[in-house]
Amino acid sequence: MTNFILVPGMWLGAWAWDAVAEPLRAAGHDVTAVTLGGLAERAGEPATLDSHIDDIVAAAGDRGAVTLVGHSYGGLPVRGAVERLGDRVTRVAYVDSGPVPDGTAQADFSGLAEVDVPPPSFDPADDPQQFAGLEGRSAELRARSTPHPKESVNGRLRLLKAEQPPTELVVSTFAKADAEQMIAAGHPFFAGLDRRDYRVHALPTGHWPMFSRPADLASLLAAL
Repeated sequence: MTNFILVPGMWLGAWAWDAVAEPLRAAGHDVTAVTLGGLAERAGEPATLDSHIDDIVAAAGDRGAVTLVGHSYGGLPVRGAVERLGDRVTRVAYVDSGPVPDGTAQADFSGLAEVDVPPPSFDPADDPQQFAGLEGRSAELRARSTPHPKESVNGRLRLLKAEQPPTELVVSTFAKADAEQMIAAGHPFFAGLDRRDYRVHALPTGHWPMFSRPADLASLLAAL
């Protein structure tokens, strides 16, 4: 049995993991999906990257050893929580994300946020690669999403240690070979990777596999 802590990316709450958490629990795993501050049922709360790290540490609670899973932006606070939780983290999985290095902000990839960032369209017609597999769900996902707190987008990750537990990289919007080439080239997504113990897994779909291929993502996580 594994204690999973599932962390969503921008605009989403714990609800985003429902279709992944259900089969994991059915297989006997303990699963806690996190709603980060300022989002979903916590909309309106002040939130920063540091407070999002605190949210993950609090979710780990007294559960003992945990496996952290971070999707997209969620990889940043997960990376910070890995350092805070230390040896309690036996494995970490980055879903279409990666272990960025000290000093990184989400704004480095998406641009500086002047206001809380509105949700995207989730419409495959707007971006067939990013929104692949979301046909027929765009309106639902927009309705359930909330603007993402600008302070957490602009905040910079501060790390003291480079060591990481065994690391799994789940890539869904680009091929495994492309990810391995990005790692070799020192791409910022993976620039903080401890290369002694990591694996790359391909789950071809759009950027939100918890919506487009939830059963397959659950199976992959369980197999880790």
